[in-house]
Amino acid sequence: MSVQLISAAILAATLSTAAFAGDMAIKVTDSYARSAGANAPTGAAFITLMNTSDTDDRLIGVASPAAKRVELHTHLENDGIMKMVHVEEGFPVAAGEMIEMQRGGKHVMLMGLNDTLEQGAMVPVTLIFEKAGEVEVMVPVDLERMPEGGHGTMQMKHGNKTGG
Repeated sequence: MSVQLISAAILAATLSTAAFAGDMAIKVTDSYARSAGANAPTGAAFITLMNTSDTDDRLIGVASPAAKRVELHTHLENDGIMKMVHVEEGFPVAAGEMIEMQRGGKHVMLMGLNDTLEQGAMVPVTLIFEKAGEVEVMVPVDLERMPEGGHGTMQMKHGNKTGG
C-alpha cells in the first residue's frame, strides 16, 4: 500500500471527527451511524454541529451514497405516541450555537441502505447548508453505542411533518 494512500486514509479518519465549511466554520463532531438490526433496510446518523461563525445558518439537506434516500428527521410526540417525521425545512444552526442530533430527536435518516452498516465502517455523508454550502464528513458506524437516556419501549410511527 502506498504512503499516499495511507496518508489519505489517516486524513479521512481525522476529518470524520471535525469538518470545516470554508470560512463559515461549521464544525462537525461526535458523529456516528447505526441501523436497527443486521438486515435492517434503514439506518440513521447522529451528528453534533457547531456554528463557530457570527452568521446564522441552516442545514437544509443531506446526501449519502450509502442509501437510496436520505432525509433530515426528528421525532414529535402526539397523544403519548412518538412519531418520526421528515423535516423539509431543515435545522437552524444559529451563530455561535450547537445542535445535537440524537436518538429520539433530530437525525439523518438513511432509507433503502445499499449495504448493511457494519461496526467500524465509515459512511460518507454530505451536509448541505444554506450559507456554508456542502460539508462532507465520514461518519463511523457504531452499533454498540447506547442512547443517552434511551426511549425504552415507546410506540413509534413514521410520517411527514406536514401531515403524514
